[in-house]
Amino acid sequence: MEQAGYSPSFKKPADIMRMRRKRARSEGVSPNVRASLSVPGTRPFSPGPLLNAPNRPGVAGQKRRNPFANIENTFNSPKKRATVRSDGDVDDFFNYKKRALVEAEGENSALYATKTSLSYLDQFDQEAKTTEKLLETPISISKNDSLFEADLFEEEKTTALVKSPQHQAAVEEVPPVSECPEYPADWSLKTRLLFTSSHAFSWAEQPKAQEEAQGLTQHCRAEYACLPQNIQDPRSCPELRCGFQQALQYWQHPSLPWLSLFPRIGAERKFAGKSSPWSQDTEVQQSMMREWSVSLTSLYSLLKARLCPYFYLCSYQFTVLFRASGLSGAPGLTALLTPTTRGLREAMKADGIEFTLPLLEDKRKSKEHSDECKSAEGEDPHNSASGEHSDQEVDKGVDEDDDDDDDAGFSWLKEMGVQDKIKKPDSITIKLQKERSSVCLDHKPESVVLVKGAHTHTLINFLINCKSLVAAAGTQAGLPPTLLAPSAFRGATLQTLKARSINVKTQVRTGYLDLCSLEVTGPIMPHSLHMLTQLLRTAQKGSFTAVLYTHDPTAVLNVPVCKNTEPKEQVDVVAPSGCGLSPATLQQIAEPASLGKSALRQLHLRGYGYTWKS
Repeated sequence: MEQAGYSPSFKKPADIMRMRRKRARSEGVSPNVRASLSVPGTRPFSPGPLLNAPNRPGVAGQKRRNPFANIENTFNSPKKRATVRSDGDVDDFFNYKKRALVEAEGENSALYATKTSLSYLDQFDQEAKTTEKLLETPISISKNDSLFEADLFEEEKTTALVKSPQHQAAVEEVPPVSECPEYPADWSLKTRLLFTSSHAFSWAEQPKAQEEAQGLTQHCRAEYACLPQNIQDPRSCPELRCGFQQALQYWQHPSLPWLSLFPRIGAERKFAGKSSPWSQDTEVQQSMMREWSVSLTSLYSLLKARLCPYFYLCSYQFTVLFRASGLSGAPGLTALLTPTTRGLREAMKADGIEFTLPLLEDKRKSKEHSDECKSAEGEDPHNSASGEHSDQEVDKGVDEDDDDDDDAGFSWLKEMGVQDKIKKPDSITIKLQKERSSVCLDHKPESVVLVKGAHTHTLINFLINCKSLVAAAGTQAGLPPTLLAPSAFRGATLQTLKARSINVKTQVRTGYLDLCSLEVTGPIMPHSLHMLTQLLRTAQKGSFTAVLYTHDPTAVLNVPVCKNTEPKEQVDVVAPSGCGLSPATLQQIAEPASLGKSALRQLHLRGYGYTWKS
């Protein structure tokens, strides 16, 4: 039965101390006895006047102050719950409570103790058993939880504080990240590399004249020195410093010292304000195009002879990657051109160049496969709930409707006699409307074009004679496309990537940590990226992080050119001797492309194992 002047919101099974004090107070236990029963370390209990007191100040019906407003004064406080309670501790606690209650009752009259103490002891035993069951599972209360909410002891909201070692091992066990000894080949062009490591990059700075000359000679002769397995001091390792200079070299045509000719797509602002004496001189433009045609023909001859593994053609509208046979898993010569437009593809068809759109073919094959699966399950693929159709099917239906409605659309005007007063759409407009699906692909990654085999030679002739290859107006007017290659070719200029190292401090939990960085800028081709990572893998003791900045239009060059469904042919890999690449680099780029239309963005080396993000 509820005692007078007591608020039910205070009553909790776990608050044993409060219930003891309530019984002692309601039965007339003296304040001295109550003081003797208090537990050291708790705040003295001062409930204030009762609600039914005759001389109680304040408004009638006001509750007394909560004596346990501080959560740390409660028996079930977080600090006290954090202590692991054994069964013996619980028994000793309740035995102490019983003895204290008996002593308190003994100070009162014997008659009163005879009537009430035994009944209270029985009630106390019952409540103690209930509380002991609740204490079997320790309770955790967050900062936002209220101590006196009614659902405090609900089973689904309790969390065990003490866990078994097996449980902790299961929670802390994280599946290991798979690390590979090599990362996939990335055929996109990079504009910047940023390597960071806890070890210094001072060995890459200020090469000696002899080391720089040795690196240039090794690059021109396609010679590669073997690095030591364990390099204690990278600064005193001439093979490492010469190899680093060798990895920075590449060949380019044309070369204008006051202009950076890569990247070319979207570089109009970079060319603004620069001197361009050829832009208004037709003879200079023709002379530059003749030299450029000779360089392109030389590169293609080296490619066919497998003396040059690959090269890039970078114009102001698109980029072309030519690869020798055996690279990227292809048995023959291949060329990827991206991005393209409908007009460019139509011009290539007119010149007899056969090509495919690999990303659209993959989309079409995946749709056919899904339709076959739906047909096998007894569903109608055309009336599925998704209602999705390919652009080609939708446009095909629109084309058929347009063909049927062309004559009917103008015949009624002729019958009315107003056909001469209304302007009819010309044939070009009608054709563009019918072929809007192909126009939608323009300048998108899905517009990448793949040319194989002998048609690559036709593509070379097409590019030499294509008038739209060179801009007719703007800051790049009259400037031939940029040719980039790892091997020397006719009319090429030897260029060097820019590299610099910086030591910085990064903030961590315990203070500041010294962090070293190496930045490489320029047109970074796949062979340069692989050679640099091979050198840093040894010099930085198998630990570094690299951030790769990709020229976005070239990311789609990682699309696979050889499908798994095609019959396997004998692939003749490019001979390592004389092609300008090391055997390790050649082995990497010979593997089929696996990145799709994405490119590597981050590269992590830990314990001589690679992980990457694309």
